[in-house]
Parts: sequence; C-alpha cells; structure tokens
Amino acid sequence: MTKTRTRALLALPAAALAGLLAACGGGDGGSSSGTTTPPPAQKSTAPAGATRVTADLADFRITLSRQTFTPGTYAFVAKNTGHHDHALEVEGPGGENRSSTVSPGGSTTLTVTLKDGKYEIYCPVDGHKDLGMKTEITVTGAPVNKPGTPTSPSSPGNGY
Repeated sequence: MTKTRTRALLALPAAALAGLLAACGGGDGGSSSGTTTPPPAQKSTAPAGATRVTADLADFRITLSRQTFTPGTYAFVAKNTGHHDHALEVEGPGGENRSSTVSPGGSTTLTVTLKDGKYEIYCPVDGHKDLGMKTEITVTGAPVNKPGTPTSPSSPGNGY
C-alpha cells in the first residue's frame, strides 16, 4: 500500500505540470510546419508632436532609423526582430529610460525627451549590451520647431 500511495503522490504533481505546460504551449493549432506565430505587436503610444524613431532590436545589434538628433521628444518604436527577449534603454543627460521587455516578433514604444549631449542606447537584458547590442547618439542643435514657431531660412541646420 505504501508503494501505491507514493506513486499516486508523485503522479499528481507530474499530471498537474503536464497540464500546465500543455495550456501554456499555445502551439499553432496542430499544424506540423514547425513555425510559430509571433505575438501581436503592441500599439504605438507615441504622444502627438513626438518624432518617431524605429529601433530594430536583433540578435545582437540595434539599428536606428535615423542618425541625427536635435533636442526634443522622441518616440522610439522598438521592434524585436531577433530570437531572444530584448528591451531598449536610453541613458544620457536627459536621464535613464527603459522600455518594457519585448518577446521575439513584438514591439513597444519608449517616449524620451532628449537634451543636448551624448546618449547610450542599449539592450539591458541579460548582458546583451556586452554582446554588442548598443549604439551611441549625439543630440545637438536647435530644438525641432513646433507648429507656429518661426523658422530661419538661412540656417544651414545641424551646425554644418
């Protein structure tokens, strides 16, 4: 009787774990193609007036859609095109800002107000920065003009 009771006690947690794993597996509806559907992208919540910058987060590099920055508000849309979880952190004179962690195929938006100076942009997840997942930008020049603000046509732009 003791062996039967021990087996029953061991089988119960094993069955519960198997049920939990099956529920979390989510599969692709029984298809045997071996591919999975990426999670739906999160909505971009960029505030009005923010300049949109796409940040491609791959294994293990970050590619930004623009290379020049002037002071102002930016919405970094971080798209995870890699096979690992990633996030985006922007660190510099304007402070330190971190996005949520994004699963492969997902995206998130990080809104940051940049001031003049140098910024480091990197993935703060599990040492990814040390694997080369980082870049630097320099913010310089006049702030981006808002509607109704006079502009100077003789300005060469960006100090060049």
